[in-house]
Amino acid sequence: MLYFSAALLIGFLILFKSADQFVIGSVATAKNLSISPMIIGLTVVALGTSAPEIFVSATSSLQGEPDLAVGNAIGSNIANIGMVLGFTSLIIPLEFRREILRNDLPILIFVTLCAGASLIDLKLGFWDGMLLLLGLALFIFRLGAARDTGGTEILAEIEELEEIPAMSRKRAAMTLGLSLLFLLLSAELLVWAVVRIAEGLGVSELVIGLTVIAIGTSLPELVVSVTSALKGQTDLAIGNIVGSNILNILAVLSIPCLLAPTTLDEVTLYRDYGLMLGLTLVLVAFAYVGNGNPRISRVKGALLLIAWASYIGYLYYSIVS
Repeated sequence: MLYFSAALLIGFLILFKSADQFVIGSVATAKNLSISPMIIGLTVVALGTSAPEIFVSATSSLQGEPDLAVGNAIGSNIANIGMVLGFTSLIIPLEFRREILRNDLPILIFVTLCAGASLIDLKLGFWDGMLLLLGLALFIFRLGAARDTGGTEILAEIEELEEIPAMSRKRAAMTLGLSLLFLLLSAELLVWAVVRIAEGLGVSELVIGLTVIAIGTSLPELVVSVTSALKGQTDLAIGNIVGSNILNILAVLSIPCLLAPTTLDEVTLYRDYGLMLGLTLVLVAFAYVGNGNPRISRVKGALLLIAWASYIGYLYYSIVS
């Protein structure tokens, strides 16, 4: 078991490092091809930051472990709201930006309900995946329109991308190719280790995906949110999580639908999706209910963190009992 745990840790480290290099290589290659900064920004916002979840989901689906992919998508959303926003708001209260209230939160509610519509029959199939991919296309189109409606996060992303140093075509292509290779290999290593750990503990891949993989792939969001909050950009900390959760549903959850259609247990719908929906509605209540200064206070953050920790504790209890 120690051997598989070490492989899991190594897989995570390589996955995150190669995801960063994948973004750098993609941006440098796009610049060499004279692609506009806005297009680059939209691509990285829509796919680059979710690369770990996407590759793990695709690899597990291709290896016949769609439950792991589903657990990764749902568990990451639960961890993003409960763990990331809860912990970050304990450090400093998080403000809701006007664009989040007007645009992003309604989209998050809608796509979360779309996920529920896909899961309600306890089956994930081709047409469920097409529905989610259609939503992804519409979301990327909405991001493109954000430049005309004060898309602060898109503009900030573009400014960061412009700071990436120029590379020769050969070096950019090598960076992109090698990072893609290591993304695939690390995802393979992760899934292999998770399956072996699940077999050793006698638990389902779904539970491992909801816990270990979900927490691991949410660590980059935790770092970004805490860093943004400490810099005083508390509104971007919330925007990072809302955007990530939208993409987890539309991009990550669609992968097992298309690559490995599967049948789910009822507990996935009522326990796991139910908590994801519940935490999303609680986040919406924090945003729209109350006085004219919507924010996640330290007390509210503590409630989110307690809810997430209780869920993890329940899953752990279900394993050992």
